[in-house]
Amino acid sequence: MRVADTARRNTVRTEFEQADWDALAGYSGEQAALYARLKLAGLDQAPVHLGVFADRATAKGSGPGRRTRPEMLEYSAVTAVAILWLAARVYGVEIGWVSILGAAPMSGILEVPSEWELIAYLCIGYPEEESIAPELERAGWEKRTGQDFLLLERYFVLP
Repeated sequence: MRVADTARRNTVRTEFEQADWDALAGYSGEQAALYARLKLAGLDQAPVHLGVFADRATAKGSGPGRRTRPEMLEYSAVTAVAILWLAARVYGVEIGWVSILGAAPMSGILEVPSEWELIAYLCIGYPEEESIAPELERAGWEKRTGQDFLLLERYFVLP
C-alpha cells in the first residue's frame, strides 16, 4: 500500500519517534550515544512510502506450501521486498526498511483490514550518498562477520 497522504505520513513519523525514543531508553553509555547518532529513517526525505502486508485471509497461494508451512505467506512477501530492493538498486534507487515500527500501531494508522499482517514499512527514494557498506556498519553499530559460519556442510557416506 502506497502511503501518500501527508497527515498519515505525519502520524507514521510520530509513531517512529516514539518507537525510536523507546529504543534509545533501552541503551546506556556509549551504546546510547552510538544509537542516538544512527539515521534510522528517511521518513521526511523519501518521496515514496510503502506499507507491505500479507493478507492472512486470502485463499490465494493456500496450496501444499501453506498447508504444511503457514508462514510461507510472509516469506513470500519478504522475498518480494528483496526482489523490489534489488531491482531498485539497478536504477540507483535506495530502499530503507523502517523495522522499528510496531505492526499493531501501523495497521491502525494505515487502516488496513485486521487480517493483514505488516511485513515492512519502506521508504523509497534516491540516496543522499552512495556506499557499499550498510548504514549500521558505517556507524559502528554492527560489524560484518565471515561467511564460514553461514554454511553448514554434511557429508554422507553411501554404502
